Amino acid sequence: MFKKYHSIAKITLVLVYLVIIAGAVVRMTGSGMGCPDWPKCFGHLIPPTEESQLQWKPGQVYQKGQVIILNESLQVAKEDFASSDKLNLDHWEPYTKHDYAQFNPWHTWIEFINRLFGALAGLATLVLAFISFGYWKSKKRITLLSWLVVFGMGFQAWLGATVVYSVLEPIRITVHMVMALLIVAMLLYLIFISKDKPKNHGFDSKTMVLLSIVFVLTLIQIVLGTQVRQFVDEQVELVGESAKNLWLQKPLIAFYVHRSFSILVVLFNLYLAYRIYNLNLGLTKINWVLSILLIEVISGMAMFYWDFPFMSQTMHLVLASLLFGIQFYLVLESYNADRSHKTL
Repeated sequence: MFKKYHSIAKITLVLVYLVIIAGAVVRMTGSGMGCPDWPKCFGHLIPPTEESQLQWKPGQVYQKGQVIILNESLQVAKEDFASSDKLNLDHWEPYTKHDYAQFNPWHTWIEFINRLFGALAGLATLVLAFISFGYWKSKKRITLLSWLVVFGMGFQAWLGATVVYSVLEPIRITVHMVMALLIVAMLLYLIFISKDKPKNHGFDSKTMVLLSIVFVLTLIQIVLGTQVRQFVDEQVELVGESAKNLWLQKPLIAFYVHRSFSILVVLFNLYLAYRIYNLNLGLTKINWVLSILLIEVISGMAMFYWDFPFMSQTMHLVLASLLFGIQFYLVLESYNADRSHKTL
């Protein structure tokens, strides 16, 4: 039972990261409004592939909640009915959450896949929570935190709905991202404490404090990055997808802070790596941290100097979330070493 829990926790973490990757692709492609309603997509469980499927037709059977686009607005079926030869608006009511009424099949299916991954991740957390009852007598915190993850996923789904209803309001997107990272942290903690025998590492109090500081710096940098991304989104709306060279013209102060703050993050991590290597603490995941930081810096420079190469934004965001996860796990390993040190 315990080994099964640990394995499912890892699978759940992978699924959550797939949701983050899918969400990054959604943002890169501007597909956030590909499904203008929630939880269905244009009122369908399986979204349409052609615009003609969203147009009113005579002799068509419509189901309650199904959506059509009529006069550049969304109309929702009030009930199940079959349309006659003429349009009868008594069967329809306007969609009131927002006034966005556009259809792009690529955007729709990209957003739908994002939601599908979210549903799979949510199901995995639910399975994990039920299995966690096996820990109730020995480690109640595993059971309690497993169910907290389930509620966190539910809250995350609600946040996703509010993002759609607000027509991608920037602050809601940022909160949505931070909540995803919080879920990642909880799952990593569950994976760590459900291990049969967590590996003991060398202990150094200054390194443990430094790890915590570096972790917080990374979180701040991610939040600053989302602010820059919000500015880029606004620029894309103003100048269009093709004018990539204008996306970072006259940027907000947040861009300069984010760029300068990255130097601080790199320096702290380099010093942290030096201490880990020099003291032989055995925290080998620092190698992953340094590798990811290198790619992050390169992708950030590529976006600025080479006008956002394909997939560079997605890579930048996904790597940031991976960096967050690995650094959090390093904090857990260091804290465990501290407890082992005090026990001896």
